[in-house]
Amino acid sequence: MSDDDVFLRHRGLVFTIAYDLLGSVADADDVVQDVYERWVTRPGDVDEPRAYLARAATNRALDILRSSERRRVEYVGPWLPEPLPGGGAAGPEDRAVEADAVSAALLVLLQTLAEHERVCYALREVFGFSYAEIARVVDSQEAAVRQAVHRARQRVQERRERFAVDPAQHAGTVQRFLAAAGEGDIDGLLELLAPGAVLTVDGGGLVTAARRPVVGAEKIARFLVGLRDTRGPGGRVVAAVLNGELGAVAIEAGTVVATFQLAVADGVVEELYVMRNPHKLAGLAGLAQP
Repeated sequence: MSDDDVFLRHRGLVFTIAYDLLGSVADADDVVQDVYERWVTRPGDVDEPRAYLARAATNRALDILRSSERRRVEYVGPWLPEPLPGGGAAGPEDRAVEADAVSAALLVLLQTLAEHERVCYALREVFGFSYAEIARVVDSQEAAVRQAVHRARQRVQERRERFAVDPAQHAGTVQRFLAAAGEGDIDGLLELLAPGAVLTVDGGGLVTAARRPVVGAEKIARFLVGLRDTRGPGGRVVAAVLNGELGAVAIEAGTVVATFQLAVADGVVEELYVMRNPHKLAGLAGLAQP
């Protein structure tokens, strides 16, 4: 098998490690390119290509993460991960082979974990690496890896169970929610929003956006109706699969101007993530086509 064939076989792994760590499609694509160049120029043979590529992806992603820490601190308003088209709709087909299993709600939580915990958890729970394999990837002791995975799993498990909704139920709730929002139906939205629901909007300081999370069903319903009223002529909101779950994109003048991703539990929306930062929407151009 040629070097290119081996790399293509593991490209989804490389991309998703970077995406889970960085929350950025553009940065993850850069990691893929950097790791590919390192792979084809390595000095000798590799006994375990999967582990080698995982380690290279992890190290490069951590380099980028650490260099961007200041930008994260200075970021205007809430920071959300960049939405990923489900099934690789805006890029190579293998781009989202693994990543579409990581919902927006889980990805937001992963960003709050310590770097070491995030890497170990993703390699173990998303990709099924053994503890020994992870220890080699992160250059650590197996016992330390087990401890990191355990800590991360404790924080993640509650959220996984809480939002472990049947895909059909999730899709049905999202569709009803989008219909109510599209019609400006306050009462309909209130029926579909949990009383303590939280809305987070990422505008990056580049567009008008709430600088703090909006908490409470009534406030969120009125915010969404107000957002609808600012829609330009010919603007539309259409359903789209993002991070492996049904969500929606808002389109104006042939451009995606916002995405909507929902965390559903017990038939109601508990968390709503709205991306309005145009830099993080650039990769979704394909979803704006009729």
